[in-house]
Amino acid sequence: MADMLATERTLSRDIVPAVERAVPGVEVLAVELLSPSRFCVYVDHPEGVDHALCARVTEVLSDYRGSYTIDVSSPGLDRPVRRPEHFRAAVGHDVQLRTAADIAGKNRFAAPLLPPLTRAPGSPSARRSSTSRTRRSCGAT
Repeated sequence: MADMLATERTLSRDIVPAVERAVPGVEVLAVELLSPSRFCVYVDHPEGVDHALCARVTEVLSDYRGSYTIDVSSPGLDRPVRRPEHFRAAVGHDVQLRTAADIAGKNRFAAPLLPPLTRAPGSPSARRSSTSRTRRSCGAT
């Protein structure tokens, strides 16, 4: 599992900027390693994601075809939550999270995402920020 996580991070670090530079307006939401030889790139675009856009993204990733089967997909209703801006947009909505290490014997959790703890100026106590956005559901697996 640790090797796949490291590989997924490496793929993400390389793929996200390459795709976002090559295909104007595309946001890469996540790169998920599905097996040692297959990954999926979740993309979004202000005008929507269609087959032609997925084909363009796949073409940008052609150098990976020798080692991987490549899937390109829209996020659907369960948008991946990976970057800080994704977490900010998901505050107050149900999310599904997977942790690298077990917590109390589990590594998958589902719950509403709470705002981050912040500190009021001059106060040692933490309080919840009041960030709120409207989106029906967000998730990561």
